[in-house]
Amino acid sequence: MKSGIFPGAALFLSCALALCPLSGTAAWALNVETVYVAPMSGVVGVTMEEYVENVFGGIGGGENAILVFKMDTPGGLVDSMSRIMSLIAESEFPVAVWVAPSGARAASAGAFIVQAAHVAAMAPETNIGAAHPVAGNGEDIDDSEMDRKIMNDLLAKMRSFAQERERNAEVAERMVRDSVSLTAREAFEQYVIDFIAGDEKELLEKLNGREVKIKGGKTVISLDNYEIRTVDMGFRFRVLEVFSRPDIAYLALMAGIILIVLELRAPGGFVLGVTGGVLLLTAAYSLHVLPVNFAGAALLAGGLIVVLADIAVGGIGILAVPGFIAMLLGSLLIYRTPGGELLNVSAGFMLGVTLASGIVFFLILRAVCKTVRRKPPPGMTGERAKILEREGSSGDMVMLHGEYWRVTCDKAYGALAPGDEVEVIGMESMILVVKPVKKMEV
Repeated sequence: MKSGIFPGAALFLSCALALCPLSGTAAWALNVETVYVAPMSGVVGVTMEEYVENVFGGIGGGENAILVFKMDTPGGLVDSMSRIMSLIAESEFPVAVWVAPSGARAASAGAFIVQAAHVAAMAPETNIGAAHPVAGNGEDIDDSEMDRKIMNDLLAKMRSFAQERERNAEVAERMVRDSVSLTAREAFEQYVIDFIAGDEKELLEKLNGREVKIKGGKTVISLDNYEIRTVDMGFRFRVLEVFSRPDIAYLALMAGIILIVLELRAPGGFVLGVTGGVLLLTAAYSLHVLPVNFAGAALLAGGLIVVLADIAVGGIGILAVPGFIAMLLGSLLIYRTPGGELLNVSAGFMLGVTLASGIVFFLILRAVCKTVRRKPPPGMTGERAKILEREGSSGDMVMLHGEYWRVTCDKAYGALAPGDEVEVIGMESMILVVKPVKKMEV
């Protein structure tokens, strides 16, 4: 009886498997023809997000292709990080993230992107982790309801991708919860990454024959006959990436305000004003693509203006002290806002730049203020010159000793016109006081 049941059961199972095959259990070979290598360096932000979207769009369906991102990032924005992770997860071809070269890092948001990759690799002497979020005031996440939601969301995201890629989800979670940072060797030994590769050749050798799980199922990468195509970021993305860095945005904002104030206090040229305007426009772009706490930006700009105003009027201490306090508070708060929980900005850098800038420009403006109160240069009084053509609303100007000077005239003489000859009779705050020669002679 048993001998009759077994053949019948075997026949039934064979028919069932033939009619209803188990999809996704067998891996197919992916004969790679093109290996795309693209850099992923700098802050994870809007610029990097757009660049990664362009890379995927350029590859298209990616038939017989794999994509390797060469990563070096200090972290960045949660929204941009999530978008990049989604692009990798939805990819129809394998995506590898390789933290390289030696000395590179996949910190904060970068650690999440590494876990999202189908293949995660690191070069020797690199590190990964430190993905603990920070609260809006720059301190560690506390026990408030909103902070718990942020932490739980990031923990779940890290855990889900680590589990899906069959990596150590527990250690991956610790990079978020406890801000653990791992070397390449530690990450490999604790199954946070798949392997270590010192150069591109070793990376491709270890990718060859590796089974990965992508959107369409499991596939085995075959690198027998392929070509390597390097995807360049291009000049546009490189420039935008530089100016989207939080430290560059911070420096541009401070320098722009200072140069504008210097232009107002030392008229006669346009270099400082134009340079300051360009820097402020650069800062405006940078602050637009970064998660900016506008209260912090207002404190920073307001404090800087108060300090400069105090110096310009010859005072020391009365307004400068609260101005410097406002600058320090603004520097610490400027990037502490929802969306920037994984944006690592050094508080020491901010404080150092604020103090150094205050000291340097305090000395510069003191020198400017002394110059403003000086008498006309020897030989200037009695000099004659002609009023130049006006440009915009800059006022009446003359050229003396190879320099442009703004001039003012007593209203009793009437308005000056281009071509009128005037004589210097004094100076007020770097503006020459003149009298019209022709009208006096009449």
